[in-house]
Order: sequence, then structure tokens, then C-alpha cells
Amino acid sequence: MTNYPTNLSDNQWQIISKYLDVSRNRKYDLREIVNAILYIVKTGCQWRMLPGDFAPWKSVYYYFCVWKKNEIFEIIHETLVEKIRVKQGKKEEPSVGIIDAQSVKSTLVSSQDKGFDAGKKIKGIKRHIIVDTLGLILAVVIQSASVQDRDGAISVVNKLLESWRKIVKIFADAGYRGRLIDTIKTTFKIELEIIKRNELHTFKILPKRWIVERTFDWIDNNRRNSKNYERLNNTSVAMVHLSAIRIMLNRF
Repeated sequence: MTNYPTNLSDNQWQIISKYLDVSRNRKYDLREIVNAILYIVKTGCQWRMLPGDFAPWKSVYYYFCVWKKNEIFEIIHETLVEKIRVKQGKKEEPSVGIIDAQSVKSTLVSSQDKGFDAGKKIKGIKRHIIVDTLGLILAVVIQSASVQDRDGAISVVNKLLESWRKIVKIFADAGYRGRLIDTIKTTFKIELEIIKRNELHTFKILPKRWIVERTFDWIDNNRRNSKNYERLNNTSVAMVHLSAIRIMLNRF
């Protein structure tokens, strides 16, 4: 087996193998299946184009679908977020989040919820994410690019509170201003603070905002996320989780 840069180290495999059924004897080792999936996430290649020294692509894709359906990627992702936060001297559960959205071009093969972002002139999907102050993803929702940021915010905050219930404040840019502030406070008991741009025409990195923009850069550095190649929204979400898992595993 070729030692690809995306392959898991022994320490990394030990961390995530706890969430996989590794006790059974299988034709293909689960570690090699995970390595193949991470290779696809990083390189962006098609499933059928997996190098021959991985397990057959149909077997890799089968496990990917099973783990996606059983939310294994999401479970591993949340566990790693907690581990990284503790490692950085923070509490396991965050109390502050930062929200933003990213419009992503779709390809000919992707289909679900494709739309047009008139502001950015992009036809495709929109990733709505909330991150903590370290830039770790707490929630992600995929919708049509035509969905306004203010409308998508409700869905991603709903998703956030499924796992992270101690959030008391979320920072956002001016695209989330207006009645949404009162809606978030009334519905979720969370303060939505708008970060305003400097009125002067000088370059300034907006406080907090750069953190979520950096996270989008991290995601896009995995080629499978450079465009939307997926037919289903939940597959797109899984690819974002896998990208985040790769990033966090590299910190161990």
C-alpha cells in the first residue's frame, strides 16, 4: 500500500477507530477504507478513479454511505472538536459562535437544491456554517445558493443547538442584520451581535469575522469542496465534516 500523505498515522487511527466496528474480520481493513475516503476528500478525485492500491471503489463508497447514514462522521467530528478545545485550554462546550455563509459553484453532476446567488453571480449551493472562536466547525447546513443569509441562519442555528446547547452569543456580519436579531433572541435565547465594517475606506480585518473566513479557506483546501460535486446535500455536509476531521487530526 502506497503511503499517501492523506493516510492516517497510528495515533490518528487510534483516535477514530473507537467509533468504528473494527472487531469483525473483513476482506478490507477499515483503516484502508478510511484512508481511501480521506484521499478522495483531499484530492477531489471521482470514486471510480481511486488508485488501484486502495480497496475497490464500490467497497469504499459502500462504507462511506453507511457511515454517513449512521452519522459516524458527525460523531467523530464533534468528539474531535471537544478534544481540540480542551487541548487549547478551553471548555469542551463553546459558549460563543461565529456564523457565515459561502456560495459554491455546482457541477453538472450535482443537483439537489441548486440555485443562483444574484449578489455573487454563482449558480450552485450555499454552505452555512457556525464555528467557535478557534475556527472549529460547530454546525453546517447546505441549501440553495438563492437562499438569503438571513433565512439560512435559522436552519444552521437549529442544527447548532442539536449538539452545542451552551451557546449564548453568535457573531455575524451585516448580512444578518435586521429582524433576524430579534428572531434569534426570541426563538433560541441567543444574542446575535453584528460586526460592522469600518466606515473609513481603509483595510481592516473585522474582529471575529476573519476566524470563520479562515475556516472556509481550510475547507476549500480540500479539493472535494472546491466546488459542489455531490448529488445530495447530506453528502456535501459529510464532505465538510471529513475536511474538518482531517484538519483536526493533524493537530494530534
